Formats: sequence, structure tokens, C-alpha cells
Amino acid sequence: MKYAFFGSPEFAAVVLERLLAAGMVPSAAVCNPDRPVGRKKILAPPPVKVLAEAQGIPVFQPEELSELTLPPDLDVMVVAAYAKIIPAAILEMPRLGAIGVHPSLLPRHRGASPIQSAMLAGDAETGVTLYLLDEKMDNGPVLANRRTDIDLKTFPELREELASLGGELLAETLPAYLENRLKPEPQDQTLATFTKKFTTQSGFVSPEELDRALTGNSSELAAAIERKIRALNPEPGVWTSGWSAPELGVAPDKRIKLLSAKIKDGSLVLTRIQAEGKLPRSV
Repeated sequence: MKYAFFGSPEFAAVVLERLLAAGMVPSAAVCNPDRPVGRKKILAPPPVKVLAEAQGIPVFQPEELSELTLPPDLDVMVVAAYAKIIPAAILEMPRLGAIGVHPSLLPRHRGASPIQSAMLAGDAETGVTLYLLDEKMDNGPVLANRRTDIDLKTFPELREELASLGGELLAETLPAYLENRLKPEPQDQTLATFTKKFTTQSGFVSPEELDRALTGNSSELAAAIERKIRALNPEPGVWTSGWSAPELGVAPDKRIKLLSAKIKDGSLVLTRIQAEGKLPRSV
């Protein structure tokens, strides 16, 4: 099998790790250019580049995909968290097209934030879907999927699990796909839901809502805030301002990050917070 791997962040690197563990080494890895990261804006390579170079895999980092030249005679492309629209001309280069790895049960939660959106929606389960890419977002026919319970997992925990499931499912599915033993199933477009990117404001919890959740006046609100804390940490983060809690040493003029919480008897219980200008602490 001769394939190219498209992806950049940690999610994609975990998928690639599972493929490599199964002896499936790509002919090339395509990822975003190195970007400045952190407060000091130090130029850093994407995780897929680090992994690929360590394995001696050729790496391409085009700013524009029109600049990309892929190895010839590819059987297929694998795309995981590449975060760019891939033109049809490139998708059609391999003889069997391109397979996307999407961390939701398509057609539910298409788009940029499927893992966090499933958590925020209170879904009992989510999963990973392998599908054939076309020019529309997360739209193509499904090859396979695998499910998992969300339970009380945090976003980083669930992201790691889904990436592992995706890589393992790819290793099982690719041989059957190349041998024409799979029948792609069209997605039910009437069931499609779409996600959005989250901003800093997405993580805001008003002081009034927080007090209602903490005092047990709304078990539904308490559950929604607890899900938000698991889903939106570490980025963009969950926070409040104008909230006073003298017993916790919290003054209303400070912005407070809500880092972790639990539900007890229908009430929200904060377990870790960080006041503006202070270190995180348990409460």
C-alpha cells in the first residue's frame, strides 16, 4: 500500500502512530508549516512533522496546497485534522481517493469542534468515522466507524482515545478498502449537525448561573456547566468574572478560571480554580 498522510496536530500524530505500529508507513506526510507557539512565540514544528521526521518519512509543508507535489502512483490519501480544504484535484490524485478520519459519529457533529460539541450536547456516546472525502465538509460516504462512551472524560482524554481508535480502525479498514471489500454507505443528510469554533467568550459562565448551579437550584444548569468545564479546558478555557465567593478568597473584581468540577446531589462542586494573577489551586 502506498499512501500519503495529511495532518498536523497531536490528534493526527496519534493516528499516524497507530498506523506506524501496524507497519503502515506513508510515502509522505503533509502538514502545516512551522508556527510560533506559546507566549514567547517560539517557532515550533507540528507534531506530525516531528513524528514523521523521526521515522525518516518525507515531510511536505506547503503554505498553499497549489504548491504541493505528491509522490506518484499513490493508492490512497489519509486525512486527519489537516484543517485545510483540500481541492478536488488533489483528492483525485490517488487511484482510490482520500479517506478522512473524523472524531464524531457522522453525520452528527460535522465541522471544526466535534469532540467538544458532543460533550457540550450531553451525548452519551461519540466515536470516530472513516469516510471518503469530497469537496463538501465531512460529507462523503462512510466506510466504518467505532463508538465509545463519553462518561466523565475530559476533552484531552477523549481526544486521545478517539485518535487511538481512529488509527486502529484505519489499520483494520485500509486493507479491505484497497481490496474493494467495503461498500461505502452514503450519510443521511437529514441527520447532519454542524459545529463551530470556540472563542474565549464561549467559555464564559455568568456569576448568576454559577451561583444557581452551586446552590442546587438547577441540576440541569449544574450538569451543563460541569460539561463545559470538561469540554473547553484547557482551550479556550472556562471562566467567570464579577463573582464573589469570600469563603474561597474570590473577589468580584478578579477573573476566575474554572478548571475542574463535579456534580454532587444535583449541585455543581468546583474542585480546582485559578484566580487572575494566581496559580491554580484546589478548593
